[in-house]
Amino acid sequence: MSVEPRHLELFEEARRIAPKGVKVEYTDGTIIMRPAPSAIHQRNLFHLRSQFDTHRPEEYLPTENSDLQSPQAAKVRNPDLTYLPDEAMTGEQGIFDADLALIAIEIVSPSNPENDWVGKLRDYAVMHIPLYLIVDARDSTVTLFSQPNGAKYHTRTDQKFGETIRIPEPFGFDLDLARLIPYV
Repeated sequence: MSVEPRHLELFEEARRIAPKGVKVEYTDGTIIMRPAPSAIHQRNLFHLRSQFDTHRPEEYLPTENSDLQSPQAAKVRNPDLTYLPDEAMTGEQGIFDADLALIAIEIVSPSNPENDWVGKLRDYAVMHIPLYLIVDARDSTVTLFSQPNGAKYHTRTDQKFGETIRIPEPFGFDLDLARLIPYV
């Protein structure tokens, strides 16, 4: 299944007219628009990114809020943070092939947690993104999904804020969750 041209046109139009700071995604014939994240969201993302940046493969760069597309799966998703090859990030494009992403990292939105826990969990597996890290500041948990095969991930690891969680290769490090804070 691929994104139909008319759906891609609607998606592009939604991206064009969306106010600054609004995320636009496409899945299963639906365009999803979300507002800019909170300060806690941004703070937690910073503390995650600083650790991932230290352990990223040299030829990969971090990118926040970049569109990942999978024409075969008819999906366009926009993770809070991902890592893409340096060579893929050379043009004016704002949309990248999902097969290039090493990981998708999401900070759960308190207004729409189902998007991260249901829709993106399904979509990132279908899009063959090898690692999916969900940080849920509603209950101070971090969950890592790995080994995608078809419509699901086969491995799940859960930890609480204050602990560590092992991030497998190509990053290969223990992510320290001590600096993450819950929503108030």
